[in-house]
Amino acid sequence: MRFLGVGEHNDLAAMYHGLAARGHEVRVFVADPACHDVFGGMLERVSDWRAELDWLRAAGEGGLALFESAVDGEAQDELRRDGFRVIGGSALGDRLEADREFGQQVLRASGLQTARSHSFSAYADAIGFLERTGGRYVLKFNGADSPRTRNYIGELDDGADMLALLAMYRDHALPGARPDFVLMEHLQGVEVGVGAYFNGEEFLDTACIDFEHKRFFPGELGELTGEMGTIVSYRGAERLFDAALAPLAALLREGGYCGYINVNLIANEAGLWPLEFTSRFGYPGFAICEALHAEPWEDIFVRMLRRDSLRLHTREGFAAGVVLTVPPFPYRQGYEELSKGEPICFRPQMSAADHEALHFAEVARVGGQLVTSGASGYIGVATGTGGSVRQARDQAYRVARQVVIPNLRYRSDIGDRVISRDLLTLMVLGWLDADAAVQGGG
Repeated sequence: MRFLGVGEHNDLAAMYHGLAARGHEVRVFVADPACHDVFGGMLERVSDWRAELDWLRAAGEGGLALFESAVDGEAQDELRRDGFRVIGGSALGDRLEADREFGQQVLRASGLQTARSHSFSAYADAIGFLERTGGRYVLKFNGADSPRTRNYIGELDDGADMLALLAMYRDHALPGARPDFVLMEHLQGVEVGVGAYFNGEEFLDTACIDFEHKRFFPGELGELTGEMGTIVSYRGAERLFDAALAPLAALLREGGYCGYINVNLIANEAGLWPLEFTSRFGYPGFAICEALHAEPWEDIFVRMLRRDSLRLHTREGFAAGVVLTVPPFPYRQGYEELSKGEPICFRPQMSAADHEALHFAEVARVGGQLVTSGASGYIGVATGTGGSVRQARDQAYRVARQVVIPNLRYRSDIGDRVISRDLLTLMVLGWLDADAAVQGGG
């Protein structure tokens, strides 16, 4: 088969590398110049993805375009109208993720309750709102590519910390800048995600449940990142799927969506509260899910496009992923001076299975040596699987310890909260079977 990858940062590089290793032809377009060296010496990068469409079309049903980001939906829709086979999302998916208020409207229309949310395009307006109302809120910027480190979860019940932060953002804003963000009511409860693959007509038959760990440091301290680690299972998501994703099938069908989609939620005594969409593959979520797949990606994609079966072959148990980084992650500034080009080595006892459990991101091969590359120091994710969260987590950490890079960092508590609280709370709330909760926490 032929695969044309299209994205900003080569986020699916590990998937592309696996496809190429299994004998497929793979070409990749990377929009961000700072990421042109991601998987350098390991993948074929092209300068214009549209110039590769004849190459892709020549493969007939064996040609497939993979889109990484929730920013190219209109291009995906156009390609589908022109007869190309595309996995990724759609223009609708882009809007669901990037426009938070629209996403909340869609979820309300599907029957879910949503937290109070207020949209702003000026810091002064948000400050005035908080001064009038007070309260604890979560600040989230709109846009699929907005920097997550600028988002903030308010800590003080009177909103004083949020007021101070918004005033700082106002005072440091560039002249003429128009920020685009929401203040969402803060909710207590278990944060959990549910995701599934939509083939343009229907969802595949197995959804996944996930527990993300977004803070940079253990103990839920530090910056909000995309993810520093995640626990995933393809068992136990049925009730969450029926409540949060299944009602969206008609909308996704009408919007031409074809790809993975996820809804992040808060579960508490008052019910389910959807927070946001991920209308694309998750990073590092795709790699952690792959650890539980009983078939390669290309088989899943072909089945989605042919629409001849809704079966997704997955394994029992849990997968854990631990994100590996070097300075200055989660920022870009200073990477060239601090860490870019550092050698990546492995301990002698590292097995072939351990190597397969490592899904690299910002790396390259230079003169036979694997080195850090890209824009920020996001090295990749170490994965592990097991019948329980504890077993999966321990295996992922064993793999992570085999990697040797100067100043390598990763969180040391991935899965702890899931074991001690989240699974049992979801069971008590009625979203998870007792057997799944007890087995998972074992």
